[in-house]
Amino acid sequence: MIVVRFTGIGLTYPGPPPVTALRPCDLRVHKGEYVAITGPSGSGKSTFLNIVGLLDRPTEGSYELNGTDTSQLTEAQRTELRARHIGFVFQSFHVLPYRTATENVMMAQLYQGVAAARRRESALHALDRVGLAHRLNSLPGHMSGGERQRVAIARALAANPSLLLCDEPTGNLDSATAASVLDLIEQLHAEGITVLIITHDTAVAQRARRVISIRDGNMSMRTDQ
Repeated sequence: MIVVRFTGIGLTYPGPPPVTALRPCDLRVHKGEYVAITGPSGSGKSTFLNIVGLLDRPTEGSYELNGTDTSQLTEAQRTELRARHIGFVFQSFHVLPYRTATENVMMAQLYQGVAAARRRESALHALDRVGLAHRLNSLPGHMSGGERQRVAIARALAANPSLLLCDEPTGNLDSATAASVLDLIEQLHAEGITVLIITHDTAVAQRARRVISIRDGNMSMRTDQ
């Protein structure tokens, strides 16, 4: 099964002058893959992330997410599809400081019409899955950076997404903590989750099973894969 299918996808911002952020490209990410997207700052990685995450619309080509052509969807339909299929993990964690770990994770399903009891059950399961069963009632200010990122990963997992989309997930962590977070991502991949990780760090990218580079808006596969 193909989770992400790009066919001639590109994005050009209108001018004057127009700026091409991502040149037309094709991509297939199959269920259960672990793919890294790498490249320097300004290369087009963020544009790629925003298109995959249904945050931006491409200006050309078609994007299918789990077989659904997203090009004709309304914004409300795109929001619903994103909530059901994509779990986001960001560099800056984006956890609410005055909410406990459990409450932060519960918010992942707040706008899906899921009952509070069910949301809590999903949150507890997700936190246990990332090794934070002992931190359920802790506030982010009392947690380490690695623990906060694990809360963010648990939040991404709570809705049982088909794609875990990670944007520089180790960028704000020291090397030892970063390694533990990458170990967790690898463990989740081993459990069958499709992982797409955006990074400028070659050491992070090398832990993926497939590496794709973007430079000056051009996407290319690594030749040894």
